[in-house]
Amino acid sequence: MSQRSTPYTKKAYGLSIAAAVGGFLFGFDSSVINGAVDSIDKAFSLGPALTGFIVAVALLGCAVGAWFGGALADRYGRLRVIFIGGILFLISSIGAGLTIGPWDLLVWRVLGGIGIGIASVVTPAYIAEISPRQIRGTLASFQQLAITLGIFAALLSDAVLATSAGGASEQLWIGMEAWRWMFLVGAVPAIVYIVLAFTLPESPRYLLAKGREDEARDIFKTLVIESEVERNIRDITKAIKTDEKHSGASLRGSRFGLQGVVWVGIILSVFQQFVGINVIFYYSTSLWKAVGFTEESSLLVSVITALTNVVLTFVAIFLVDRVGRRPILLSGSVLMAISLGTMALAFSFAAKSGEDVSLPGAWGPIALIAANLFVIGFAASWGPLVWVLLGEIFPPKIRGKALGVAAAAQWLANFAVTVTFPSMSSWSLPLTYGMYAVFAALSFIFVFWKVPETKGMELEQAETLFTK
Repeated sequence: MSQRSTPYTKKAYGLSIAAAVGGFLFGFDSSVINGAVDSIDKAFSLGPALTGFIVAVALLGCAVGAWFGGALADRYGRLRVIFIGGILFLISSIGAGLTIGPWDLLVWRVLGGIGIGIASVVTPAYIAEISPRQIRGTLASFQQLAITLGIFAALLSDAVLATSAGGASEQLWIGMEAWRWMFLVGAVPAIVYIVLAFTLPESPRYLLAKGREDEARDIFKTLVIESEVERNIRDITKAIKTDEKHSGASLRGSRFGLQGVVWVGIILSVFQQFVGINVIFYYSTSLWKAVGFTEESSLLVSVITALTNVVLTFVAIFLVDRVGRRPILLSGSVLMAISLGTMALAFSFAAKSGEDVSLPGAWGPIALIAANLFVIGFAASWGPLVWVLLGEIFPPKIRGKALGVAAAAQWLANFAVTVTFPSMSSWSLPLTYGMYAVFAALSFIFVFWKVPETKGMELEQAETLFTK
């Protein structure tokens, strides 16, 4: 019986899918504001500056949650931290739906962001630590798949609720506007995530690090064949003892104050965001209007784009343990650089700039095709594979903390792109997309020179490639 079809790998698949609900919350929170932002602006007379800050402020909360989530996971365990993240997101969803003004909405958005930041750290660490090496890349990709499903679910629910009410600002149920229900829907996956915290087994690596060998052995018996249980325990225990002999618990090093492997994680995270992927999901309405779609059709097009994101993530999951990490990342960088460069060229022919941009002749369809090729390139490569690598490149002793730093860097990079796009696009769309294209090209160079292949390796072996 192959490794991919044993009862043990089926168990690992089930645990990974359950844990990836954290990724679903990640994606849902990122995009649910898309359908509500105009109605919030209208309801509270915010103005563009405050509206933009409310959209982006959750990302600052995410950075805080990611920063502290790793250390909390290493100290108290993965499942307890999962529970905390779920509670924070549940409170945020209900609070945002019942908000009475912009200032308490800011608080709810930050709280939700902290919960999502925690989930963004714990989920990839947990999945990597319960996954058999032969399918670890596939299972780690579930994080990004869940994120894309969360984005799709948020945009779809926004569209359904707004359509049912006759507009996001119109009343839907029990006298509340549709945009409030967009936030309240998020309570459902939050409750699921909380329940899972009481049903999933703890990470065996965490248990061994805490001296709870019998509990770790019982969990390993459900994940690997009996002959490999003791070998896994010996290997992990040896790795833990080796880290304890050295200063592995600290992220500090000789490379600008950090260990080199931590910088690899940070740079991968930053490149994932600096190519501008969230511009598509946060500000897509203006882009589709620019290429000829009506305002009513914009949200539908966004849903279709999100569905494309989901489908191509499945492609990445299928290929990651067959083709490897490096070839997929390099190919994705090339496709993103070309498509973003094409978008920059197309918008250089714009008749106007800012919100009133319009593209003459064939440049509108060209920009639309290029934007979707960009989503395809990202979804099939950098979207899921960065999470795969973040789950396997860090030594166990610093995995939680290092994941926290890398995820925090990702959220801060996301915040920087989200906040700057409106002003940058009003100044020059060609230069904006040209800058994203440059970052896509630089991501190719970074992977080519600094990221080795880790396909099929045990975690301990993969880590040594990045720490030499």
